[in-house]
This record gives sequence, structure tokens and C-alpha cells, in this order.
Amino acid sequence: MRDAIEKAKILSQALPYIQKYHDKIVVIKYGGNAMENEQLKQNVMEDVVLLSEVGVKLVLVHGGGPDINQTLHMVGKESKFVNGLRYTDKETMDIVQMVLAGKTNKNLVNMISKLHAKAVGISGMDGHIIEAQKMVSENDLGYVGQIVKIHPELIFKLIDDGYIPVVASVGTDCQGNIYNVNADLAASAIAGALNAENMIFVSNVPGVLKNPEDEDSIMTNIHISDVPKLEEDGIITGGMIPKVECCVDCVRQGVKKTVIIDGRVPHACLIEMLSDEGIGSMIVGDDYDE
Repeated sequence: MRDAIEKAKILSQALPYIQKYHDKIVVIKYGGNAMENEQLKQNVMEDVVLLSEVGVKLVLVHGGGPDINQTLHMVGKESKFVNGLRYTDKETMDIVQMVLAGKTNKNLVNMISKLHAKAVGISGMDGHIIEAQKMVSENDLGYVGQIVKIHPELIFKLIDDGYIPVVASVGTDCQGNIYNVNADLAASAIAGALNAENMIFVSNVPGVLKNPEDEDSIMTNIHISDVPKLEEDGIITGGMIPKVECCVDCVRQGVKKTVIIDGRVPHACLIEMLSDEGIGSMIVGDDYDE
């Protein structure tokens, strides 16, 4: 009986958060190393379905670096990176498209479907959702794209019809060229175009750490005006810089709050959205009031 009462207390604590997010759009970006553990992946999909069942309008945007690397290795093609970005020649782009919009996307849709929820797998090519162009860079990156504009009509339509859109981060230009688009940037731009209530980056780190050697030194609340100083002081560094800058872009586009959470923690999305504790690093506007 004590266990049942404790479970009831937990559910009752979630009530105000369920009410807060009911009928609101929340974008979850999922990808990279956080996708490699099958049990943790299952946990994330269970979170997505549960949140959808209580009335949250979920959009899942994903990358799939590990799956791409594995497929390139299988065909004997070496992965090449330039300043942290994958060099994408025509052959590599064909594989990226096949893996992201195919295998990775449909596996996630299948996991959601097996939990008796309605999901539709699409990519940024469908409905010209992600309009992209060749990325301008000091070094030629091949078919790596930068986002020109998000056309969210198809996503809105799927949400209104009760589906969870699962979006692969591939875009096209007006001439039909296909580009590999960074999934963090895609998720940020999609969240802004949808006027989302919340943007959650599921990562493989706890969040922004004051001391990178101490995972308990997490910064739980960051205002966007704090970010330049944190970068200058070396607190936000390395691969965390582009993630945080995506969060800043989200907020500037009107998304109310963004959070970087640790996908290695079971049911991290539920902890973040439906509990008093929350999890990870929240990045918000200077005028944010919970």
C-alpha cells in the first residue's frame, strides 16, 4: 500500500505540469551518442508517447551520426570531418539520406508505434519543410546545408491530425539538391517556426558544467545574456557551444524555454517536464518567469 500511495503522490505532483503543457507544442531533439543504448532509446520513446497521451503536441527531430558511421564503415567509406562537421560528398549524401530518412527514422517510428501511439516519419525534404542551401565555409564541406527557411505546414497538419511527427534532418534547395543539415540546428529552427512552448535537447552530457570534471557542478538556469561571458570564461566550451547557441536562437525566435538534458538518465524527458526537480540546464530569455 505504501508503494501505491507513493506512486499516487508522484502522479499528483505531475498534474500542474500536465495542465501547463496540455495542447502545447514541444520539440525534442534526439540523436548522436544518446541513441546508441537500446534501453535508453526505449525510455525516450516511452517518454514521448506518455507526454503525447497526456495532451502534449510532440515533435521529434533526430540526427543519426552513429548509424551513418556504421553504414559508411560497412560500405568501406571513411568518415571525414572538417572542424567537427561531416564532409559530405555525393556518395556520402546518398548514404546519409538513406540512413536518416530511412533506417533511423523508421526505426524510431516503429518503436513509437509498438507503444500504441501514432507516429509518421518524414524528413526535411517532405513538404519542403527544411529549405536549405550549401553551407558557406572556409573549407568546402560538400553537401552540408545551412537552413534558409522552415516551412512548417506539414508538421502542423500532422499534429492537428493527432500524429507525432518524427523528422529527419535532411533539407533541399529550390533546385532539388539534397543537403545534410545539423540536427541541432534543424530542431532549433523547427521549434521557432512552430512557436513551441519548449525545446528539449537530449544529449549525452548532464548539461552545462561549471567544472567539466564534476558532473554535479551543473548550471541549472542560464539567461541568454549570460552566455557570452560563460563562453569567454571557458565554461561553455567545445561541443557545448553550438548546442547552447541553438538554445539561444530558439529563445530569440520566441520559444519560451530550452533545456539540455542527459539522455543517459532513464526517463529524463519526464523528469524535466513533469516533476518539481527538473533536470539539465535550462536556457531562457532574460525576462523569463516560470
